[in-house]
Amino acid sequence: MSIVLLLAIGGLTGGGFYLITARSLSRIILGFGLLGHAAVLALLVSGGGPGAAPLVGNGADAIANPIPQALALTAIVISFGLTLFLLALAQRRQDFSGDDLVEDDLEDRRIATQHERNGS
Repeated sequence: MSIVLLLAIGGLTGGGFYLITARSLSRIILGFGLLGHAAVLALLVSGGGPGAAPLVGNGADAIANPIPQALALTAIVISFGLTLFLLALAQRRQDFSGDDLVEDDLEDRRIATQHERNGS
């Protein structure tokens, strides 16, 4: 496995997590997109080097493993579905409030103040 691919996977993952922690839905959507690409790249790298076709070959030692390819396709479909859902959520948020900032949850604020009062 190449060090460049490892650095690319690490960079995509780090950038994705950084963008997910933002308060803007557009950055969150970009962050999930980067994480999806990192997952697909990691799955393809885990498949090893190129080999013969998975179902046709002379011996079992020279065939390629089809599982990482199938998991990569599944990750692509899940990432696409999540992106569409988040885009619909951002559009709805834009229609109702006029911005795409994620506000604090009122229940989270109540629990945090209650936790501070109890001294824990």
